[in-house]
Amino acid sequence: MAVKIYDTKARKKVSLTFRDEGKVSVYVCGPTVYDVPHIGHGRTAVVFDTIRRYLIWSGLEVNFVSNVTDIEDKIIARAARDGLTESEVAQEFEEKYFAELDRLGVMRPDVTPHATGYIAAMVKLISDLVASGHAYIIDDQGVYFDVSSYSAYGELSHRDLATLLESAGARVDVDSAKRSPVDFVLWKLAKPGEPSWDSPWGAGRPGWHIECSAMALDLLGDGFDLHGAGDDLVFPHNENEIAQADAAGHEFARHWIHSGMVQINAEKMSKSSGNFRSLADALDAYDPRAFRVAVLLTQYRSAMELGDSELTAAASAVDRFDSLARRAMAVEIDLSTASIDRKREQSFRAAMDDDFATPAALAVIFAAVSEANQAFDCEDIETAATLVATVKELAGVLGIVIGRIEDSSGDSRIDQLVVDRETARANRDFATADRIRDDLEAEGVVIADRASGTTWHRR
Repeated sequence: MAVKIYDTKARKKVSLTFRDEGKVSVYVCGPTVYDVPHIGHGRTAVVFDTIRRYLIWSGLEVNFVSNVTDIEDKIIARAARDGLTESEVAQEFEEKYFAELDRLGVMRPDVTPHATGYIAAMVKLISDLVASGHAYIIDDQGVYFDVSSYSAYGELSHRDLATLLESAGARVDVDSAKRSPVDFVLWKLAKPGEPSWDSPWGAGRPGWHIECSAMALDLLGDGFDLHGAGDDLVFPHNENEIAQADAAGHEFARHWIHSGMVQINAEKMSKSSGNFRSLADALDAYDPRAFRVAVLLTQYRSAMELGDSELTAAASAVDRFDSLARRAMAVEIDLSTASIDRKREQSFRAAMDDDFATPAALAVIFAAVSEANQAFDCEDIETAATLVATVKELAGVLGIVIGRIEDSSGDSRIDQLVVDRETARANRDFATADRIRDDLEAEGVVIADRASGTTWHRR
């Protein structure tokens, strides 16, 4: 395969190359689990889940690693506020994070390393940096990375060190104990009562940046293929990851991909701005498939609006898929024997091979939906079957389940109840229609009556 990606470090599209033939090693920065996940987390997860699914579909063996930061200042503060231990806070919000990603159909990572499980690897990496002169010790504080000792600093984020020094000095009170205001902590000595681990420099905990460097290298090895993150992590987090690994004598990631931020009313989403929306709130209000479609309708590197209007539009797109599924079921199309439209598949591949251009890939799928409906209108069932099979296959690559084409005994029962409800409504037997709706809602099934027909999804 010949996939082109926009590499953040190269600042241009490059061919995605692999360290090991037929295999792809991927590390994606995961959450710091101190609060509920928000829709920005959902977008990042969907973006990299889609990339992963496409690489697998293309025949590659993907080793996908995404971490959980389970010790950090915000976790310590949350634990103190709520009267819990740090591990209790981390466990609670990690479970909530993955529960929402499960609703989105995001595949679990092959490996989910926790920072607290890799302390020894972090201590080893820090020790190497101290020994090589790239890190120094401040008594009663900890160990810091000496940015001036690493000449390539700023190459990922394309920032000049002199400019960084000037802005850092103007922005914060310079700590005289540090050699430079841009130096960052590798090992932070613990205050009384804080969680800590033993180290050559005293009991403490790792800095956030060293965690990802150590875990990625430990699990994927030098020169792994692809590092992903949201673009708010380019600087300083990802920049510091590279500096630490490279200065310690390791080759870090070969390629860098970053997903864009979520905006609400043209402003970056943040709690301080009052426009924060939890992922659970969005998925309670909309079919999780609509959230995925909304994300994929925007090029992954671009900032995107992800409010009610975007989710409503995406829900309409999902309705088109479900309407097609109902038509296919009505004529009992056997998708197991239907062929795929190879020309459309090639167009889909061309879009995805061009920096994972999901808007163009979805356009191929929506065009097939339109032509499938035309084929049904003309009673050309053979053509319709090919197009429906194509829609199901290609949408599945993007992680989108199409209506009730994915048959199961439970879904078939719900489909029949929805039909019974529609019949009752047509006969003006509203008491029966309402009873069926209420029974389904009690099972966690949401009914949506739209101009294009009735659809359902599970909460």
